[in-house]
Amino acid sequence: MTQQGVRWTADQVLALAPDAASRKAGSKLGAAGPWSEAGSTDEGTVWGLCRGSGSRPYRTVIDIADSTGPAYKCSCPSRKFPCKHALGLLLLWAGEDGTVPRGQVPDWAEEWTEARRKRADDKRAASAAGSPGSGDPEAARRRAERRAEHITAGAAELEQRLSDLLRGGLATAEQAGYGLWEETAA
Repeated sequence: MTQQGVRWTADQVLALAPDAASRKAGSKLGAAGPWSEAGSTDEGTVWGLCRGSGSRPYRTVIDIADSTGPAYKCSCPSRKFPCKHALGLLLLWAGEDGTVPRGQVPDWAEEWTEARRKRADDKRAASAAGSPGSGDPEAARRRAERRAEHITAGAAELEQRLSDLLRGGLATAEQAGYGLWEETAA
């Protein structure tokens, strides 16, 4: 279940696919056959081992509780996100037939999930505390002053140009082109 207590539909899962080929391949893996040790938690973690062409099964873990959308980790060499294994596991989980039972998160999945959530918490804390920059308040003050000076100068120049434009008449602006700006600035 998601944090809202609702499992996703197959259409919602397939909408995450990066392309049609991934949708097709993920759909084939949405059955229990290639999966072992699959499980989920109420906190939003789904995991499983998928038998592939190699000697070791692919370790797939998905964090569906992330507020920015699901995050995926798979030991397969695919460069697509989510990969077909993550799509297949989510389809299996969404099936509601009990194939992905609730259980204890394995160490390999918990390490990744905890590290992800810690980074997200750290990022939120840093953004709540202010700029994630150097942390030098004096440098930040100087940058803010320079920015304010540039904005003020730009607004003053715009006001002058608009005054000149109105004084010369709007009809002449089209005829003068960009040269109008250079003439008035001189």
